[in-house]
Amino acid sequence: MYDISSIRQDFPILSRKVYDKPLIYLDNAATTQKPLCVLDAMRDEYLNVNANVHRGVHWMSQQATELHEAARETVRRFINARSAAEVVFTRGTTEGLNLIASTYCQAFMHEGDEVIVSAMEHHSNIVPWQLQAQQRGIVLKVIPMTDTGELMLDEYEKLFTNKTKLVSLTQVSNVLGTVNPVKQMTATAHAHGVPVVIDGAQSAPHFKVDMQDIDCDFFVFSGHKAYGPTGIGVLYGKEEWLDRLPPYQGGGEMISHVSFDKVSFERPPLKFEAGTPDYIATHGLAVALDYLSSVGMDNIAKHEHELTAYALERMQTIPGMRIFGEAAHRDAVISFQVGHIHHMDMGTLLDRLGIAIRTGHHCAQPLMQRLGVLGTARASFALYNTREEVDQLVAGIERVSRMF
Repeated sequence: MYDISSIRQDFPILSRKVYDKPLIYLDNAATTQKPLCVLDAMRDEYLNVNANVHRGVHWMSQQATELHEAARETVRRFINARSAAEVVFTRGTTEGLNLIASTYCQAFMHEGDEVIVSAMEHHSNIVPWQLQAQQRGIVLKVIPMTDTGELMLDEYEKLFTNKTKLVSLTQVSNVLGTVNPVKQMTATAHAHGVPVVIDGAQSAPHFKVDMQDIDCDFFVFSGHKAYGPTGIGVLYGKEEWLDRLPPYQGGGEMISHVSFDKVSFERPPLKFEAGTPDYIATHGLAVALDYLSSVGMDNIAKHEHELTAYALERMQTIPGMRIFGEAAHRDAVISFQVGHIHHMDMGTLLDRLGIAIRTGHHCAQPLMQRLGVLGTARASFALYNTREEVDQLVAGIERVSRMF
């Protein structure tokens, strides 16, 4: 049984008030709240075993190193990677995508070579490739989508040429909630001999992701969207690819030997982890992922799917409601507009009722252009949200609507 009351008790912030109203936090696609076990674990490490990791012979350094490397194994287990050597710690999804764009293009791409992305990408999976287009002359090709917010797979197949060197796409749209068929799309790319990058920022916290099942070559996600701390993320890469990529940054940790004549590098993952890692945050991330596993990813997915379906049903009864995205497979994100009410006005007025949603272009301006809007209001759900909160959201939208 999914005990929502017990789960909510793990998140003390959910009991606070905003403007003397109970907080209803529906901005989980931007960041999630943190369970007390994560906060306690990070505080405990700072209090008891705070020491720089790797190479330290003293007890505290060894303890901190054990926690840090245990976190890598926890991530490996959570995403079902073959080896902990395939798990690189980053600052988040954005850095992971930039790392791949920089190193992959440096190693394998030349002027005129092509990268395929989709129409629904976050800026983090557009701008790094545009920077490479400016620097190296690579070409960005875009998978179009239907009016219902689903990628056009027949058109995707047509984009491949002998110049196509990489596919990079989101598993779940942070605007539409569309769940893309990344396993099928990866198989299509592999049939053309092209590796695949998956942006899992909006998928990894919500349902089970399995690297062996998807068979993608790279996968990135963020800790803070998965109930962990900010400033920590994960880049998964198949070992054979990580071995072939050059380092992203230079410094301590990532070297094997340095002289003024030459340098040799560590094996992955350390090759991509220059400098002191955020070893407190990696431990916090591991505790967060263990928390998700203890609740059960299938249980979380079921709860959020039912909650999203309920929210869609309730919201569609509101006069003037326009919901963006009608994909058959969707996740816990709903973008909407009501009549001619500006999304910023909707968000600001809901905030006065204690309801936190996101407004704007959601770092997806090309998608906004495709939808014909400048921005939307967005409600996004997490494992701790309830039907009662959805009812309050609907009542809040109706109250705001009556003001215009």
